[in-house]
Amino acid sequence: MAYTKYRVDKVGARKKRIEAGAYIKSLRLAHDPKITQRALADTLKLGYDTFISQVETGTARVPPEAQVAWARALGVDSQEFAKKLLSYYDPHTHKAIFRKGK
Repeated sequence: MAYTKYRVDKVGARKKRIEAGAYIKSLRLAHDPKITQRALADTLKLGYDTFISQVETGTARVPPEAQVAWARALGVDSQEFAKKLLSYYDPHTHKAIFRKGK
């Protein structure tokens, strides 16, 4: 039987989502200091800006299927953006894939 349970660090995961949100907000403001959450939501064709706020405050995550669109909207390389988000949202997988050595 496969082992399907693993320890979840809810506090650590929340902290990482907050860090991811700060990263995304910094990208938004660096891309265009005047771009609002509403404008980003419009670019992403979301229809509402509350989701942008939720992502930036760490209460929501950028869905994997939307990461390329978010990267384009923020003016960054989509592969680097996805790697960075993986480091926040799933640090164990990020470590297994991208860190050399042990």
